[in-house]
Amino acid sequence: MARPSQLQKLGSYLRPHWRTTLAGILALLVVNAIGIYIPLQIKNAIDTLGITFSFDQILFYVMVILVAATVMLVVRMASRVLLFGVGRQVEFDLKQRIFTHLLRQEPAYFGANAVGDLISRATSDVENIRRLVGFAVLSLANTLFAYALTLPAMLLIDVRLSLLALSVYPFMLVLVNLFSHRLRSQQLQVQEKLSGLSELIQEDMSGIALIKIYAQEENERRAFADSNRGLLKANLKLALTRNTLFPILTALGYGSALILLWFGSGAIERGEITIGSFIALLIFVERLAFPTALLGFTITAYQRGEVSIDRIEAILSVEPEIQTAPDAIPLAIEQVKGGLVAQNLTFSYPKMKTPALNQVSFTISPGETIAIVGQIGSGKSTLANALPRLLNIAPGELFIDGYDITQLRLDDLRRAIAYVPQESFLFSTTIKNNIRYGKPLAEPDEVEYAAKTAQIHREILNFPQQYETIVGERGITLSGGQRQRTALARALLVDSPILILDDALSSVDNQTATQILKNLSEGTDRKTVVFISHQLSAAAMTDRIFVMEQGRVVQMGSHSELLAQAGLYRSLWEQNTLEEAVKE
Repeated sequence: MARPSQLQKLGSYLRPHWRTTLAGILALLVVNAIGIYIPLQIKNAIDTLGITFSFDQILFYVMVILVAATVMLVVRMASRVLLFGVGRQVEFDLKQRIFTHLLRQEPAYFGANAVGDLISRATSDVENIRRLVGFAVLSLANTLFAYALTLPAMLLIDVRLSLLALSVYPFMLVLVNLFSHRLRSQQLQVQEKLSGLSELIQEDMSGIALIKIYAQEENERRAFADSNRGLLKANLKLALTRNTLFPILTALGYGSALILLWFGSGAIERGEITIGSFIALLIFVERLAFPTALLGFTITAYQRGEVSIDRIEAILSVEPEIQTAPDAIPLAIEQVKGGLVAQNLTFSYPKMKTPALNQVSFTISPGETIAIVGQIGSGKSTLANALPRLLNIAPGELFIDGYDITQLRLDDLRRAIAYVPQESFLFSTTIKNNIRYGKPLAEPDEVEYAAKTAQIHREILNFPQQYETIVGERGITLSGGQRQRTALARALLVDSPILILDDALSSVDNQTATQILKNLSEGTDRKTVVFISHQLSAAAMTDRIFVMEQGRVVQMGSHSELLAQAGLYRSLWEQNTLEEAVKE
């Protein structure tokens, strides 16, 4: 199937607003029709008054022209409001589509695409399309109507003079065609440089602490200066091309008026044309000069919008790899017991030769607390991401309560699993709102209960505004352990039957981590907990321990059972015991 052109995509953006667009274009038609009517009235007035002068006739023509000009002004304003309003509406629609589309993408998409570039596309590129829809559509429609109505009127007055006056216009079209490719390539370069600059700003603002720690302010300043200078050069090249093209177009446009003055004066002298007709021709030529000169700006807006359409469609055309199947099975959270089964679960990251998960098989009973331990790179986090289907795993390898997770609705699956990843992301809002992010209408006592279970409640009471304390961007005002326990409280509040902790207590001391696991394992309404950690003393408190190595589960059993057999777990435990002794 052929790829839709930019014009087709532009048409798809406008289609929901075709009535408003049509009304704006029809208003432009009325404006141009009146723009023909007024010079003809001026022609009639001059020719009539040249024969018999009458004050009443002057007053009549003045009133006619005044009324026509007033109507023309009102309708022109209406056309601009309508068409520029459509541009704003298209801008709104595109931003909504882009944001909604990005929310559907899996985390791996944002690892492969720079966030700064995505932000640039969702802002500056959408802004370019808004200008294209508003300004360019208005300008093109206005130019089309100006020529379609003005040219016949000119030819009816005098064919020879009209053709002579318009003889320079083909050169304008040739000139625009010669410059169009250069304008498009230079505009693309500007957009790419702007995206690079946005990406650099976004990264530096996110990593400002690291920049300070390593005293790299000067290097980052130079990097920004280089990127900013590249954007400046690209903009100057584009400006040079535009400032070369547009004055030439303007000169050619007004050159037609000079031709008309040269040849028209002789025609008046020979009696071939009246003074009124000559003035009407001058007005008509002037009417065509502006839209023709504006054609260059319109072409630039189109070139810029064309590039932006490509860049935005590059986002919208990417379908997420992980989607709810058309025949997906609904799963009510009340029905979930929390049993997990893996059958030869295998997963490989792109461009990696060795599988991150290799024939992993296990069974976890509902309400069981499982610890997963192993060295760095053994596949623990990959397994944690596979359970809520953040990775595109194959069908028939991972099951929840007997249901293949690839056959379940994604929303239902993820509501059944509360996941606390390694990096505890917090929003720049109150600690209360961060905890109840997954349950925005939670009551204060529910928030406090979750915080108590996560062992963070007492510390929150010591904050300046307690639960109303703003934590700053990414929770910068909190310590690492406080961020992790806040994220844990957020997961506990949604009360999902399955809880995954992916090294989510790494910044918490062993005693606190052990108490948290004890809180989770007590009571009759126990959750299924998958606890991934390097804290073996806390892992020892769980029901069973899975030991992973090179993408496989190589050992499985309770702490005492694993210590009783030679293997990786005993080695890890002895190493952990030695490290604890050294710390003391």
